[in-house]
Amino acid sequence: MEPTTNQPAQPTPPKKKSLSQWGIARKKFIRNIPAMVSLIFLFIVTGLSMSASLLSDIDPSRINPRLVEAPPSADHWLGADGAGRDIVTMLLYGGRTSLLIGFSCTAIIVSIATLIGTVSGYYGGKVDSVLMRFTDFMMNFPFLIFVIVLQAIFVDSGVLALILVISFLSWTGAARVIRSKVMSEKENEYVLSAVSIGTRPSKVMLKHILPNVMSTIIVQATLLLAAMIVAETGLSYLGFGVPVGTPSWGNMLQAARDPGTFESMWWIWIPPGLLITLTILSINFIGEGFKDAFNPKTKK
Repeated sequence: MEPTTNQPAQPTPPKKKSLSQWGIARKKFIRNIPAMVSLIFLFIVTGLSMSASLLSDIDPSRINPRLVEAPPSADHWLGADGAGRDIVTMLLYGGRTSLLIGFSCTAIIVSIATLIGTVSGYYGGKVDSVLMRFTDFMMNFPFLIFVIVLQAIFVDSGVLALILVISFLSWTGAARVIRSKVMSEKENEYVLSAVSIGTRPSKVMLKHILPNVMSTIIVQATLLLAAMIVAETGLSYLGFGVPVGTPSWGNMLQAARDPGTFESMWWIWIPPGLLITLTILSINFIGEGFKDAFNPKTKK
């Protein structure tokens, strides 16, 4: 018989650590180049806008007759508007106002939509019927007309009234999306197990359902942020948004409505229009990135 040789046992390769749903989503999002570039751009625009008082020592409300409609120069890179105000300074302070309205409205809308959608979807029955009929009632209000009427009533309240009015009228769509996600999530075994052992409904919703619905909430929030900036810009352009004395991107476009200004003084309307377009485009790319990242069918 041939002697047997004892070969050393091969070490077993270490098992790859499985990623959680959030880990997989983060990995997908980081690999999404348009979404990452858009996120960096949004951070830069937000940071510059929130640091407006540090980056510019010019008073945005100060009228300078000597600089009325002045073209771009070494001292004023993007020129001045019809009131002699520096365009770069107005872009910084206007971005702070527009983004503040966008983020504030989004936070309020997501809070209301999450509360109503989660409670309605979890309890069902009469609770769901009452909350959804209230949601249908709110959806019947014509957004533009109602905002204009409320702004005319609360004309002295300024930006705060605009934030509350827009938020009060814009949560219905997100609430319905969250409700449908909660209704499908509550049928899973881990939720039924928590209910069977007597866990309080509030704890089931906060600990078991909301973390698994958070991906839907994040996607809705990014889409709403872009919509709120568009709403502020459109209302300000029509003269029913941010008060005229407060700088915002919408007010900058509103000040350039004159045909002569539009045709011959590009520096007054192109910078705010371009910045609005790029900001909304970047937010939409971020929203699409989150949507793809949380989609389990996406391989990329």
